[in-house]
Amino acid sequence: MEVKRKTKKEIVKMLLKNNELDEQSEEELLDLLIDQPISIDVDKQEESKMTKGDKIADKISEKAGSWGFIIGFTCFLIVWILLNALNIIKLDEYPFILLNLLLSCLAALQAPVIMMSQNRQAAKDSLRNQNDYRTDLKSELILEELHNQMAEIQKNQRKILRLLEPEVEEETKEEKKNTDK
Repeated sequence: MEVKRKTKKEIVKMLLKNNELDEQSEEELLDLLIDQPISIDVDKQEESKMTKGDKIADKISEKAGSWGFIIGFTCFLIVWILLNALNIIKLDEYPFILLNLLLSCLAALQAPVIMMSQNRQAAKDSLRNQNDYRTDLKSELILEELHNQMAEIQKNQRKILRLLEPEVEEETKEEKKNTDK
């Protein structure tokens, strides 16, 4: 039987569209699924597509979402307020309009960068979910096939045992006769 090589996309489409496959298609599908790896490394695939901007956005998100950033920025704010409130530096007197401007600019720039990173992470999670679905589907099909094969093996064993029963009964009768003598 010559098996036509199908892409993973075609295999999944075939599974999703045809709830009831004929026996030949099912065998072909099982052979394809068993022979071809269906899972992918989502992290490597996404990493290969990342641009420099994506990498920078991820680094900024990583740093801006850390305790180090929060503690460091809090220290910066306290120092800024103390230096200006105690008139050590007369750069931004109370009500700290320059500080408010800096904070607004930081928030205006930081939010979209973090959202870009989150969108990419959501896309990666979606790919990971699709990959898990394919892997689960393949495992389910393989397990079902193994279950069917085990049922067939058990059926054949019962047939063999039924065929062997007369011989076993005859042997036990002979053994019984031999022990009685």
